[in-house]
Amino acid sequence: MSELKMVADLMAVSARTAPKSAGRDFIVVEIVEGEQLQALADKMVEFGERTGKKNFDRDGANVRDSAAVVLIGLKDADVLGLNCGACGFEKCLEPNTFEGEFRGPNCALRLLDLGIALGSAVKTASLLNVDNRIMYRAGVVAREMGLIDADFVMGIPLSATGKSIYFDR
Repeated sequence: MSELKMVADLMAVSARTAPKSAGRDFIVVEIVEGEQLQALADKMVEFGERTGKKNFDRDGANVRDSAAVVLIGLKDADVLGLNCGACGFEKCLEPNTFEGEFRGPNCALRLLDLGIALGSAVKTASLLNVDNRIMYRAGVVAREMGLIDADFVMGIPLSATGKSIYFDR
């Protein structure tokens, strides 16, 4: 559905232009649709089975029924050097020295930048009446699949049907 691709593109613009700490931009955005979207859905189910983690199958079914997924993440984000302690440490740590579902640690203020970018993107979808939901699980698997080159990722599937497929699941 080309209308939803256009909405995804506008969401990417919203994420790109969202305010960032100290004016430094570490946000990356990719749009997944078609065969890649179906592969993401399959891999989400497989990830849940492999790791024993809950709800990857449920969210994978939502992704399968979506027209597109907007992936928004952080890549090579530095620390602000404020030693604010928001990350739980007294002094800023070297970022991205640990590898798990995501690469970390991440500066709390950079994660806020990501949150603002996500909020701006979903606001755009909402203004255009497109159903969406921010999904941690889609981000984990998209990163593992290499669909986006980022250290920390969230996915936002998009749908336009008579009732949102992302709630009352």
